[in-house]
Amino acid sequence: MRSYDLLVIGGGVNGTGIARDAAMRGLRTMLVEKKDFAAGSSGANSGMIHGGIRYLMSDPQVTRLACLDSGYIQRIAPHLLFRIPFLYPVLLARPGEPTLVDRAFLYGAECYFEAYDRYQPLKNGKAHTRLTDAELHELEPGIVPGTLGAVTMDEYGIDPFRLCTLNARSAAAYGATVRNHTQVTRFLREGPAVVGAELKDLPTGRLEEVRARCVFNAGGPWAPKIAALAGVEVKIRPGKGVHVTLDRRLSNYGIICKAVDGRDVFVMPHEDSSIVGTTDDDFYGDPDDLYVTSDEVEYLLQAVEHTFPAVRQARVLRAWAGVRPTLYAYGPLEDALSRDHAIHDHEKDGAPGFFTIVGGKLASFRAMAQEAVDAVARKLGNSQSCATHQVALPGGEAPPPPAEELSRKHAVPAFAAARLSYRHGAEAERVLRAADDEPELRAVACSCEGVTFAELAFSLREEFAESLADLRRRCRLAMGVCQGTRCAGPAAALLADERQLSSDAALADLTALLDERWKGNRAVLAGEGLAQAELVQGTYYTTGGLRRGGGRPWR
Repeated sequence: MRSYDLLVIGGGVNGTGIARDAAMRGLRTMLVEKKDFAAGSSGANSGMIHGGIRYLMSDPQVTRLACLDSGYIQRIAPHLLFRIPFLYPVLLARPGEPTLVDRAFLYGAECYFEAYDRYQPLKNGKAHTRLTDAELHELEPGIVPGTLGAVTMDEYGIDPFRLCTLNARSAAAYGATVRNHTQVTRFLREGPAVVGAELKDLPTGRLEEVRARCVFNAGGPWAPKIAALAGVEVKIRPGKGVHVTLDRRLSNYGIICKAVDGRDVFVMPHEDSSIVGTTDDDFYGDPDDLYVTSDEVEYLLQAVEHTFPAVRQARVLRAWAGVRPTLYAYGPLEDALSRDHAIHDHEKDGAPGFFTIVGGKLASFRAMAQEAVDAVARKLGNSQSCATHQVALPGGEAPPPPAEELSRKHAVPAFAAARLSYRHGAEAERVLRAADDEPELRAVACSCEGVTFAELAFSLREEFAESLADLRRRCRLAMGVCQGTRCAGPAAALLADERQLSSDAALADLTALLDERWKGNRAVLAGEGLAQAELVQGTYYTTGGLRRGGGRPWR
């Protein structure tokens, strides 16, 4: 039986961050994830490392920590972050002359943003600017006319799937054992102490027991279920958040809009698409059975249309949802819940050696992981200090090579080279090096997202990818406007070759990817989106003769 200092359960941003920090401090670490890295809440967020301006009054410590950690994340993964300037238009309550209330609201908004300016140096942000209506429309003519003006700010976008994958890779580089598609089925006990776990390799069904001096539950919305295996209670107030992805950049600015109920909703450019988000509703269901309704999609589109009417001209590619593992509180509305985090040492609950982390934000993951490992290190007598804010993640150790140079040197299209440089940073050259010996890998697998076969092969060989769905998360395969119509089949052929899969196994994996894409399409089937979905289905299930899987609740 293998033995570790720390077993981390959960491959989201907290779990991968904890595993990296622990491994860097010399702790013998194992990380397990039931699905794949960022397959849960960490991959279903807004894709922003933002400072949390909305928490400035209620949770200023959350805002400060998010801004501080944003600066550190920019240092360790500079290639993954991109600045998003935001516009906050102030619409008139009624057409015509602005009322005293309208003017007071704009003044109050500027004061609020001015308070946020104090935190901007921590995250290399820019101070706010107040714009007149004319200045606002010079920047973005698509906003409805006749506003009182606007206030600006900026935040940073990021690919959260890549962030989690790079944390897992870094943990492995420092000696951690990293396994996705591995489920904890029960805990090992010696008296009251949790001393390890039984693990199930889901693809094979093989069971294995491992020992650990400490076990850390970083399961996000699944944390209560995992804690129950140890006989302890962890209470959270799960919140469902829905986003939609549009087929184009509506604007080069993020735009904050008001929903019908007065909540703030945004539309923002993200890579080569736009993201609209988000809802916030109490969730009482199973996080493994999460779906989006057409009403939730319409709520978001209506909110943006009220400020930016051109949103209706775009095609909605998909809708997606995640569950926030928000700290429990009875009484406040969902939007008023704290985004702070909590770390529980369950020794007080009769389960020594067992820890849980809940709450928090993507932007603060590194600091939260540091606090979590500090707690474990004290228990284990480890005095090594945290260095995760000083050591770059893979690809962040140097500037990425220019796309033109990559394109010329490796004979790949310039747009694919540019996308590769963003996703892999300084490692982009290494990713394409495989094509030196296998020239066929230079071909583009996914023209929508600029994914080469070399990048897919790299993720299969170096980044713990085991399926097409894993490749979707790491490389954005099938996430573009065609939603897999052109790339899913050829990628399945590469997967079969790399993993020596039978034709039946490869086709089953292809079906699983198409099922996952259909789940995201189902709530947005209208107009061009419906036509595209029919094209995907017809290509594979009619022309391609692929057999449908059974038992999918979203079919």
